[in-house]
Amino acid sequence: MIYFIGAGPGDPDLVTVKAQKILQIADAVLFTGSLVPKEVLSWCKNDAIIEDSQGMKYPEIFDFLQKHQNKIVARVHTGDPSIYSTIAKQIEYLKEQNIEYSVIPGITAAFGAAASLGIEYTIPGVSQTVILSRVEGKTPNPEKLENILACKNSSLAFYLSILLLEKLKKTALQMNYDADTPCWVIEKATWKEEKIYKGTISDIQEQVKHIKGVALILFGDYLNQKETQESHLYVKPLVKELKEARKKKKEEENA
Repeated sequence: MIYFIGAGPGDPDLVTVKAQKILQIADAVLFTGSLVPKEVLSWCKNDAIIEDSQGMKYPEIFDFLQKHQNKIVARVHTGDPSIYSTIAKQIEYLKEQNIEYSVIPGITAAFGAAASLGIEYTIPGVSQTVILSRVEGKTPNPEKLENILACKNSSLAFYLSILLLEKLKKTALQMNYDADTPCWVIEKATWKEEKIYKGTISDIQEQVKHIKGVALILFGDYLNQKETQESHLYVKPLVKELKEARKKKKEEENA
């Protein structure tokens, strides 16, 4: 069985119990060395075959999976395997070869960053939609950045885009975003080396120009964390009615 494991955003303690159990019994482990913390491998057996997939092309990855198909294999990806992990192509190959597989989810960087920042992506009256995307670079995007930014009432999180901040800034300002729209960067979210930079779309670039590696960009008014409407789920009807009555009375007095 091939197990695709999400190792989380960086903190090894955020690996799921299920993933840890598989790592403890895995005979062969293929991990993304540039992104998966080495502490995650401390749970592996002493005699486990462990290889780093950094620098490997698809044929080499496929060869490893096929070579060890009769063993318990842990294919370890950073974050959650469903986001920017390329497991779709690997699973397609396994299906062609009739090799069994299973996917164990993990915590993606956007959720790790939200925990570190103490923020919510869904703010009543501001945003009820979360968009995880990236700014188009060498790899083409089927969704144009303009179309993504057109969703102004959404909570935006950009992966793999720290070197493209200038493009994000330019496009956002062209689309009439306010220059003081919040834009935050979380470098290595949940890692011991985590660093947080808070600014606006007009000034954040100067703060993070030194970052070349793993970082997440959060962008939008949702970062203000201020509700513009009250949630019907948590506001008692009577309290709400009283507030509305007071508001109406005040409007009548000012009329």
